Amino acid sequence: MKVAAIQMVSGISLDANLSEALRLLRQAASAGAELAVLPEYFCFMGHKDEDKLLLAETPGLGTVQDFLSDAARDLKLWVVGGTLPMATDDPLHAANASLVYTPRGENASRYDKIHLFRFDNGRESYDEANVLRAGETPTVFDCKSRSGESWRVGQSVCYDLRFGELYRTLAADLLLVPSAFTHTTGQAHWEVLLRARAIENQAYVIASAQGGLHENGRRTWGHSMVIDPWGEVMAMQAEGPGVVLADIDMSRLQAVRMQLPALQHRRL
Repeated sequence: MKVAAIQMVSGISLDANLSEALRLLRQAASAGAELAVLPEYFCFMGHKDEDKLLLAETPGLGTVQDFLSDAARDLKLWVVGGTLPMATDDPLHAANASLVYTPRGENASRYDKIHLFRFDNGRESYDEANVLRAGETPTVFDCKSRSGESWRVGQSVCYDLRFGELYRTLAADLLLVPSAFTHTTGQAHWEVLLRARAIENQAYVIASAQGGLHENGRRTWGHSMVIDPWGEVMAMQAEGPGVVLADIDMSRLQAVRMQLPALQHRRL
């Protein structure tokens, strides 16, 4: 199955971001991709954290959800809407949700980011808990390729990447990591963590990222990539908008797990 990690440099205009996302999804579809993963906050990166609350949608109702459904159906593509803000019962906090749509435009899965990022090195400071509510439920879905293969797909978002126990719980064939890693933390840890998650879970990883200097002044690391179950980077783009394509192969996954049956050797 050909898959696509889509990299963006999202700005403050919802319409402009959706237009750019559609352009990149069309590029992925025309290249033969069956599954395309948009980055975290593909639809909006505002001037301040509170801005995302203005865009929070309710399930089944909203501009971004309609966009994802229409794009998936029109392009006959599995589309993972990186993340978008979804309303909670607290108007001051939204969920950072990753929504999955089938090639028929149907919502197949929703995952709310469990681990909320906090970082302060004296120059940069972030605390997602100020405006986000953490999710609680590890989430997987089944993705069937055009050839009939069924992939168990585990969802995660950005900062989740640092918590290996989540990925053990997912027990998936394919792990998704839509992200907006900061340039500082990404430069230090992004690739090594992604490759570790692939190696220890003997799973493919699709990591779609924000990558560049944004209108709001934030700089993200980018380096969107697809990694195989042996930990090898199959394709990658460092910065700027683009589509990272790779072919994932169930027989390769099974061969890695058979040759080195580490998942069967777990004792704790």
